[in-house]
Amino acid sequence: MSTPPRILAFAGSSRESSLNRRLVRLGAQAARTAGAEVTLIDLGDYPLPIYDGDIEGRDGLPENVGKLKALFHAHDGLLIASPENNASVSALLKNALDWVSRPAGGPAGMVKLNGKVAAMMVATPGALGGLRGLVALRAILQTLGALTLAEQFSLPRADQAFAEDGSLKDPTIRTALDQLVGKLVHVAGRLA
Repeated sequence: MSTPPRILAFAGSSRESSLNRRLVRLGAQAARTAGAEVTLIDLGDYPLPIYDGDIEGRDGLPENVGKLKALFHAHDGLLIASPENNASVSALLKNALDWVSRPAGGPAGMVKLNGKVAAMMVATPGALGGLRGLVALRAILQTLGALTLAEQFSLPRADQAFAEDGSLKDPTIRTALDQLVGKLVHVAGRLA
């Protein structure tokens, strides 16, 4: 890798105590350790109305859509920690992806995520590990043209998994996270 791949990392939750925000911070740290340049964002810093074609037709794209499109365009890979809401992705994440995929505005009017590679993660206090939500996220990302890694990371019982310093208590789980993120960095570097 001559130039480090650029990874955009974010959670599908803006809740202050979100387990997925905690997880994506660890993932971003692992990506930096693996040699990537990482931009960690909070989707809550880019407030958007619920996608509505009438708003888009009347007013064009909201300013924050342009900012998000520029971030997506400037990065080779996506590291997404997505909470599961009713066996799907959060409204915040779905709405952001709906707006980013619109054809007007932003770099070259980017509609698709072609050429981007995505790694998916989930942290949940439940025992099932949030895997149903990742199925929905995978379908959305693939529809938008992203290459999604076959591997994914699930952290069940996440409310008990983090140490006070924010690290993962179980080194085996940390190794699994590092492996997923390492693969993301490797593939993003190869595709960049």
